[in-house]
Amino acid sequence: MLEELVNESALAGLDETAYHVRLKEIEEAIEAAESSDTLARTLSSIALSHRDWHVRRIAVTTLSKRFVDSPAAREAVCSATHDDVDWVAFSAIKAVHETKIPEAVEHLIRISGWPSNFSRPGYARKPVGCGAAFTKQALWAFFGTKDPERLRVLEDEHFAAMRASVAAGHREPELSDAVPVPGGPCILGSGRRDVGPFQMDDGDNPLRAVDLPPFHIDRTAVTNRRYARFLEDVGGSKEFAHPDEPAGKDYTPAHWREPRFNDPDQPVVGVDWYDAYAFARWAGGRLPSEDEWEKAARGRDGRVYPWGDAWDPERANGVHRAYGVESPADLEELEALLVRTTLEWPPEPVLPADSLPAGASPYGALHMAGNVWELTRTNFFTRADMSPFFKGRRSSEFMNRPEAFHVLKGGTWTSPPVCMTTFYRGRDLLTDRHNEVGFRCVYEVKEQSG
Repeated sequence: MLEELVNESALAGLDETAYHVRLKEIEEAIEAAESSDTLARTLSSIALSHRDWHVRRIAVTTLSKRFVDSPAAREAVCSATHDDVDWVAFSAIKAVHETKIPEAVEHLIRISGWPSNFSRPGYARKPVGCGAAFTKQALWAFFGTKDPERLRVLEDEHFAAMRASVAAGHREPELSDAVPVPGGPCILGSGRRDVGPFQMDDGDNPLRAVDLPPFHIDRTAVTNRRYARFLEDVGGSKEFAHPDEPAGKDYTPAHWREPRFNDPDQPVVGVDWYDAYAFARWAGGRLPSEDEWEKAARGRDGRVYPWGDAWDPERANGVHRAYGVESPADLEELEALLVRTTLEWPPEPVLPADSLPAGASPYGALHMAGNVWELTRTNFFTRADMSPFFKGRRSSEFMNRPEAFHVLKGGTWTSPPVCMTTFYRGRDLLTDRHNEVGFRCVYEVKEQSG
């Protein structure tokens, strides 16, 4: 009976009078229905996903009155505080005001902020609407006081277990094979404007001085051996996943079974931005920003390559080494060489991550010119941190969206010297998994006490 009454297509076809009669019938049917786990689950689903907001509102109100002990019902009511229709959200906020569901507190704080702040006399704020007003009253009711100092104590007590859980899950970074990069100013970008034989200029990365805080960066790109430990440790867990990570994401690299790319000492390749993000969190770090990567590669003096300003083919693995030829003279020569690539040739494109020490950066980081491109957390077009929002969509639906492209740095085994400069900016779609792309992590420097 209830399923027929709440049928979305049937509701949409009613005129205004019949529609409001139907809403009344829905309320009466729910009220007459016997309380059960099945009804609680049905109403929870309706509260979260029904197309008609009045039906969602009715479900939320009923859940808070009759099923407050049901975990599914409580979760649905909490989620409904963020419904995109005001009176569904308001109904949920008023419901948690009355029921004082503890887990709703963090949802309410997202709406209005910490009560210990907005309860302070003279707290700077602008006039707000119904939602914020309802939320403030609900928070004050939950904690049983408006005194800001007492609220601060009660907030700490309420979130103590959550904070302890977060702290317990935090991984301390392993810095034994990371190198420190001191804080301070550095020269980034390039002042060159000639396009050269490869028809490229450096106008998208202008010469500039940047002041960065200190950090540590992996001495080498993340290796297959190290990535294997990550896979073994996380299993099917999504503890370290980005919120936008595609459903059913498998962190296994695309080229995990290819002999040319799966030696334990080689950089891991065939990973996408989401894989690298999860690994970095697991490792207690994060992906570098473009500026952090560039400073780690070139030092403070704005050098063209990690070792200096003059190209030296012996210090990097690019197209010249991987293909066993002299560096192509122009784009036509490069492309003529690259189209000969097969699943077997070149036979040894990628070197071990710990090789070519003469090509180290001023801070001791290896292969920051060539071998594999390296992912960053920087958006290619905006230069802000990546903030993807594509979950549930195929890559073909966002492959032309600027928000979907991150910066690549350093060049790879198919690159000519011009792409292996410290300032060159490559880009890639965040879901692409190439045998030319790897990554390394950076780690925060903890403040010294005393």
